[in-house]
Amino acid sequence: MFYLIRHGEADYSEMGTKIYQGHGLNLVPLTERGILQIRETAKDARLKNAGIIVSSPFTRAVQTAAILSKKLQIDIIVETDIHEWQADKNFIFLQGEAAERQFKEYNLYNGEYPKGTELLFETNTMLRNRLHKVLEKYKSFKNVIVVCHGTLIHSVFQDKWFENGEIGEYDF
Repeated sequence: MFYLIRHGEADYSEMGTKIYQGHGLNLVPLTERGILQIRETAKDARLKNAGIIVSSPFTRAVQTAAILSKKLQIDIIVETDIHEWQADKNFIFLQGEAAERQFKEYNLYNGEYPKGTELLFETNTMLRNRLHKVLEKYKSFKNVIVVCHGTLIHSVFQDKWFENGEIGEYDF
């Protein structure tokens, strides 16, 4: 079983300052509330028998994985392919209004391109394929904790958006 966990609440209070610009936004840590969310998540009995924690490389996810690792005494592996959703599937970094416009289109079309078109955003199908490629490597473990991002989790639980620290059971 794979336990997909959305990272704790991130602290964007310094967004646009210091190193928290452009790709630096991926370096923001958790808020105090985010830390508490994950400490609560760590108490969930389903996580006790996990063999490994697999984490997105973004700071908010790695910090989440570190809290879980400390509480559960489980090792962490960072997997770059379970990063956040891409507003531009060509890995051109979009921010501000451009990124917001892509996310609005993503939501408008339920995460997929309308028939006969190709847009910029990474689709649900692309996200799932990227996630499945990573999960395939860890199928030998009985239970795996996967710390990642809301849109990536939404790509497999199409009817639901996950809250920070929420767990989704995924039998890949």
